[in-house]
Amino acid sequence: MQTSDFDYHLPPELIAQTPAEPRDASRLLALHRHRPDGGIEHRRFRDLTDYLRPGDLMVFNRSRVIPARLHGTETRSGARVEVLLVRRLEPGIWQALGRPGRRLRAGAEVIIAPHLPDAGPTDGVRIEILKTHENGLRTVRLSREDELDHLGELPLPPYIKETPEDPERYQTVYADAPGSVAAPTAGLHFTDGMLDAIRTLGVHTAWVILHVGLDTFRPVHGEDISEHKIHTEWFDLPQDTAEAINRARRDGHRIIAVGTTTVRTLEHVAQDSDSDIAATFGDADLFITPGHQFRLVDAMLTNFHLPRSTLLMLVSAFAGRERILAAYQEAIQQKYRFYSFGDAMLIL
Repeated sequence: MQTSDFDYHLPPELIAQTPAEPRDASRLLALHRHRPDGGIEHRRFRDLTDYLRPGDLMVFNRSRVIPARLHGTETRSGARVEVLLVRRLEPGIWQALGRPGRRLRAGAEVIIAPHLPDAGPTDGVRIEILKTHENGLRTVRLSREDELDHLGELPLPPYIKETPEDPERYQTVYADAPGSVAAPTAGLHFTDGMLDAIRTLGVHTAWVILHVGLDTFRPVHGEDISEHKIHTEWFDLPQDTAEAINRARRDGHRIIAVGTTTVRTLEHVAQDSDSDIAATFGDADLFITPGHQFRLVDAMLTNFHLPRSTLLMLVSAFAGRERILAAYQEAIQQKYRFYSFGDAMLIL
């Protein structure tokens, strides 16, 4: 398949600029992928419980977005620059993007000063550019990491033009593992009350971590999708989650992944296993495209994704490209809100 096979036109006014209030007031498009007619239903997110069964296992990504966008000064020229931390490689060493790129070559140094009138010369963070790479990434060294919460900004996607008044609205209510540069947005619709209601139904919950990275920001540029190199993202699937998954499979219950990041984690872990999975962590590099054989995921909760993106390819692999694109056209006709702060889709 070609990248253009995953293209569609979205009217700009349907790109959600603010989150729904309250969280569970967003809309929900339920897509029944095994029905011959495509089976689309239009609901509200709080109606999600109507589609759940006792014994289902819902798996969530509890990664938390870090304030990864840093504005500073390049020391040689005095020019204002921006550094976007993408992935922590080891303590103090990160992969990053920077602009303008001509100012951020190997050997350059950036000062990120605190936004405080009484800040001293030793306050803030120094960023040294260690190496530049052909894909636009840079390897950088931070003089300290403990100040990022005070110096950085949440790296909202470029299509969101308004910064939310409450930065917690770009975090899930259960996010407690810092490391992502974008939110696992399918989880933004949940409230604590909804999680309680789900458990009251007899639905089990489990947790993974996948720190969302660079591919969230980048579309697939080449036309041949087999040539696209997806960037690795660090994940952790703990022992209790592995046990819950194995138990659900043995008992014949559905595994429902909340978000494409959770799908990627589960399918990465399961790709070399035909039996029970084990607790593990490491780098996920699985690029899910049509033709992928899903081993763990029975249903998926997700948002609406950008054209020509790896995430649109993933959901197309799960439900079929034609069915997904038809559902997207239906959502456009029904004026659904798209992307990070937009509405949700449940694929059954």
